[in-house]
Amino acid sequence: MKLVKTSVKRPVGVIMIVLAIIALGVISVRNLAIDLFPEIDLPVAVVATNYQDAAPQEVEQLVSEPLEGALSSIEGVNTIQSQSQSGASLVIIMFENGTNLDNAMLDVRESVDQVKSALPEGANDPSVLRFNPNQLPIMWVGLTGSDTAKLQELAEDKIQPYFERQGGVASVEIEGGQERKIDLVLDRAAMNQYGVSSQLIQQALAGANQSTSAGSIQKGDKDLQLRVEGSFESVDDIANTIIQTPQGTKIRVQDVADVQDTFKKNGTTLVNNEEAVVLSILKQSDGNSVDVSNNIIDAVADLKEDLPNDVELEVVVDTSEFIKQSINSVIQNMIFGGIFALFVLLLFLRSVRATIVIGVSIPIAIVSTFVLLYFTGETLNILTMGGLALGIGMMVDSSIVILENIYSYRQQGYSLKESAIKGASELAPAVIASTTTTLVVFLPIVFVEGIASELFTPLAITISFSLLASLVVAVTLVPMLSSKLLSKAMKDHGRRYWFDRILNRVTNGYAKVLAKALKLRKTTIAVTIVAIIGSIALIPFIGTAFIPEGDQGQISITVETPTGTSEDKTLEVVGKVNDKLEDYKDIIDVSYVTVGSGDASSAVMSGGSEGSFTIQLVPQEERSTTTTAVVQELDEELSSIAGAEITVGEMSSGGLSSSDPIQIQLSGPENDVLMELSDQVITAIEDVEGVYIPSSSIADTQPEMNIHIDRELAAEYGLTYQEVMNQIQVGFTGQTVMQYREGGDEMNVSLIFPEDERSTINDLENLYIQNQQGTQIPLLTIADFEQVQSAATITRQNQQRQVNISSDIVDRDLGSVMQDIEEVLDSFHFPSDEYSYSIGGQAEDMVEAFSDLAVALILSIFLVYAVMAVQFENFLYPLIIMFSMPATVVGVLGGLFITGQPLSITAFIGIIMLAGIVVNNAIVLVDYINILRSRGVDRHEAIMEAGKSRLRPILMTTLTTVLAMVPLALGYGEGAETQQPMAITVIFGLSVSSLFTLVLIPVIYTYFDNLSERIKGWFKKEA
Repeated sequence: MKLVKTSVKRPVGVIMIVLAIIALGVISVRNLAIDLFPEIDLPVAVVATNYQDAAPQEVEQLVSEPLEGALSSIEGVNTIQSQSQSGASLVIIMFENGTNLDNAMLDVRESVDQVKSALPEGANDPSVLRFNPNQLPIMWVGLTGSDTAKLQELAEDKIQPYFERQGGVASVEIEGGQERKIDLVLDRAAMNQYGVSSQLIQQALAGANQSTSAGSIQKGDKDLQLRVEGSFESVDDIANTIIQTPQGTKIRVQDVADVQDTFKKNGTTLVNNEEAVVLSILKQSDGNSVDVSNNIIDAVADLKEDLPNDVELEVVVDTSEFIKQSINSVIQNMIFGGIFALFVLLLFLRSVRATIVIGVSIPIAIVSTFVLLYFTGETLNILTMGGLALGIGMMVDSSIVILENIYSYRQQGYSLKESAIKGASELAPAVIASTTTTLVVFLPIVFVEGIASELFTPLAITISFSLLASLVVAVTLVPMLSSKLLSKAMKDHGRRYWFDRILNRVTNGYAKVLAKALKLRKTTIAVTIVAIIGSIALIPFIGTAFIPEGDQGQISITVETPTGTSEDKTLEVVGKVNDKLEDYKDIIDVSYVTVGSGDASSAVMSGGSEGSFTIQLVPQEERSTTTTAVVQELDEELSSIAGAEITVGEMSSGGLSSSDPIQIQLSGPENDVLMELSDQVITAIEDVEGVYIPSSSIADTQPEMNIHIDRELAAEYGLTYQEVMNQIQVGFTGQTVMQYREGGDEMNVSLIFPEDERSTINDLENLYIQNQQGTQIPLLTIADFEQVQSAATITRQNQQRQVNISSDIVDRDLGSVMQDIEEVLDSFHFPSDEYSYSIGGQAEDMVEAFSDLAVALILSIFLVYAVMAVQFENFLYPLIIMFSMPATVVGVLGGLFITGQPLSITAFIGIIMLAGIVVNNAIVLVDYINILRSRGVDRHEAIMEAGKSRLRPILMTTLTTVLAMVPLALGYGEGAETQQPMAITVIFGLSVSSLFTLVLIPVIYTYFDNLSERIKGWFKKEA
C-alpha cells in the first residue's frame, strides 16, 4: 500500500502529523462539554394554566378538556396527558420520535390560541413550554441567617442577578424566604356601618392609584409633556385613599380596613435543620455542567466577601461532583486497562521497544477520538468515556497483527525498511476488513429510535472513532516506528523463558485437543449445542433490567400530609423526620427540605401539603453502605411517624429515565371506580416479591365544601351569580386589587377578612353578601352546602381519566417483577370494557429498547456477514466464521449469571459489540487455513498448523481486549455501575467464544469443505 510506503520513507512527516493531532486533542478536551449522560432530546411540549381557587373538577372540565380537544388534532401527537389540580392545569403533549419539535411547538401555540377565548374568565393565558429533562437544577446554594426577610431581599437584589451573569447559567430560582405584601384586613362592622362593599373599596383603590399622560403644552419654543401623577408613594397613601359611600359620605380606606404592611412566607426551606433561602441553578441547554458549577463556586467565593457577618452562603447540593467523580473513575479504569493491555504485550513480545511501538497506538487513538468528538458536537460523558475504556484493548489488535507480520519478514532476513513495508502492506487489507467487521455492528444503532439510540449512539461513535484512529496508526505509525526501533527487538536472549515455556505447553495442549475434536467431530458439535442450551436455561435466573444507575448518594424523602393541613402542622412532622435523621449524621453530608413551596409547577405535580427532603450522603468511599440500603433502612425507620405519608426513594443519577421502575396505568370514565380499582391493584401487587412501596396517584383526596348557589333566589335579592362568587372569594381567600411599587420593588395589595372570621363552616354560612343597594343577605339564605371527598389531582391520558400506580423494586430484577405483575393483572375482572390497564415506566422503556436493540443486533450480524463475504470473495467461508457467534451465548449468559447481573440495555450493547469482535479470531484462523491449503498442504495438516501458529496472535488480541475491560467489569468508582454489565458481557462472551472458535470452527470447516466437495462432484457428474 502506498500509505505504508510513504509513512516508512517519510518519518518526519508522520511525526509532525501525530504532534498536530495531539495538540488538537488537547485543545478539544479543554473545550468539550462534560456531563453525566448524553442529552436526550425528547419531543415533548407542556401547556400550563392557572385557574385560581378552582376545584380540580372545574379545572378539568373548563380548562384541561378544551385544551386536550384542541391539541389532539396536531399532527405527530403520540400521547396527551393532563393533570388537573386546585387552581392549576398541566397538559403534556408527547410527540412521535423524530418529530421536529420546533415546528410542533408552533402548532401547539396556534391550537392554544384558538381555544384561549373559550377558557373561563378567571383562567390565566396558557403558557406553552418546551420540556427538557436536562433542564433541572444542577446545584443548590443556601443562604442562612437570622432574618429571613433580609435573606430574601439579599437573594433577589444581589445574589440572584450575580449568579445569572455567570457563564452557562440559564436561570436562578429562589425558594423559601419572605415576600413583602400589603394586606387590607376588612372590618365587617365598619363596612356595614358605612354601607361599603369590597367591590367599592377595590374600585376606589384602582381609580386612585393611577398615573397618565395628558398631552402637551407650549412654553416658549418648547413642548412640555403633561403627566398626571397619582401612583401611591407610601403605604399611608393607601390607607388615606378616599371612598365615596352610597350615601354620599367620604371616608378613607383606613376607616373600614386595617392596613398591614407584612410579609408572606414563600414556604419554609431548611438546610441541615436551619431556616434558609435556597437558590437553585439551571444551566443553559448547551452549557457544560462542570463549568457552570465551577463558575457558581467562584461566584459564591466572591460574594462571601461582601455579605454581612451574620449571613452565610454555602453550596448545598452540587450534582457536578458526581459527574466529576464518575469521569475520573472512568479515566482511572482506562489507565489501569491500558496498563494491563501493555503488560500482556510485554509478555508476548518480550521487548520493551516492541511494546512501545504497539502501545503508542492507545494514546494517539484516544487523542484523535477527542478531536472527532469535538467536531461532531458530542460531550464527554460516562458513556463516551466508557466507550474509550471499552475500546482500549481493541485499539492494539490491528497493531499486533501488523507488527507480528513485520517481525516474521525480519526473521526471513529482510532489512528493517523492507520488513516494515512488506509486512504492513501484506496484512493491511485483512486488518482493514477485520476492523470493518467491528465497526459495522454499530451502524444499526445510529438508525434505531428510542432511548437506546439516544443514549448509545455517542458510545458507538466513540468506539468507532477510536478503532478508526487505531487502524490508521497501525498502517502508518507502527511500520514507521518498526523501521526505526526494532533493530534489536524480539531477539531471544533467554529473557522471560518461563512465559515461552508456558505458551509452548498451552500450544501443545491445544494441538492435542484440536486433533481429538477433528476425530470426534459429532461429539464436539454436540457438546457445543448442549452448552448453548444449558446457558439458555439460565435466562429465568438472570432476569432483565433497564439501565443500571450509579450510586450517586442522593436520597429524596417526601412528607405528604392530608390536603388542607396547615404549614405549621407539616413542619411539625418534618421536625420529627429531622430528629430521626440525626441518627444518620455520620453518613449524611447535607439535608435540604422545602415545605409549602410556592412553585406552581411543583404544586401541580404533587397533591396535598408537602415537605420535600433532598439528602446528599458522604462520598461512596467514605461510607460502608449503599444508598439503596440507606433508603430501605430510612423507610422502615420513618414509617413509625404518624400524621403523614412518608416516601423514601433514591434519586436518579442523571435522569436516564424520569419514570418509576413500575407504572400501571388504569383508564376509565369514573374516578370512584378507578379509585376502587387502584386500591385492589395495590393490594394485589404488594404480595409480588420485589415490589416496594406501591402508591396510587389518586390515593390523595381532599375534603371539599361544595357551595350550590340558588341563582333564582339570589336574583330576587338583587344579586348575580358573579357578585356572590366574588364576595365569597374575597371573604375566604382574599383578592389582589392592585400592585404597589416602592423602591423598585412591586408587591401585592390584597383585600381580606380577619382570620377569625373566615376559619369555620359557621363563618362561611353566615358570610353576608351585599347587593347594589347595600342590603346584606347571609350566604346560607341563598345557598346550600355539601361536604364531599374528592381527588386532589385528576389525571387524564388521551382524553380519558386515568390513575397511575407506581412502585420501586428491591432485591429483584425489573423483568421478573413485571412478569409477575402482568400475571396478577391478567386475572383481574374489570367492571366493563371501558376500563383497562397498560404498563408504563421503565418497564415499558425497557421493552421498547430491547426491541430496538434486537433489530440492531440482527442488522449487525447481517452486515458482519456482508463485510466478510466481500473480504473472502466467497459465501461459504463467512458462513463458517459465523458459527463462532452462537457459542458467544454461553459466555454472555454464563457471565451475567455468575456475576449476578441482569440483562440490561448496557449488556445488550455489549452483545452487539461482540457480534463484530468474536468473528475476528475466526477470520484469522480460516484465512490462514486457506493460505496453507493454497500452498498444497493437506487439509488436516493445514488446520493443525493454522491452529498452532494462529494461537499466539489470537491469545494476544483476546487477552488485551479482555484485561483492558477488567477494571470496568469490577465496577470500582462512582458511575461504574452503568458500564459494568457491558464489560462483563464482552469479557465472558469473548473469552468463551475464543475457546470455542479455536476448536469448533475447524470442525465446522471440515463439514462445509466436505459439503463443498460433494456439490462440486455433483456438478461434474451433471456436466
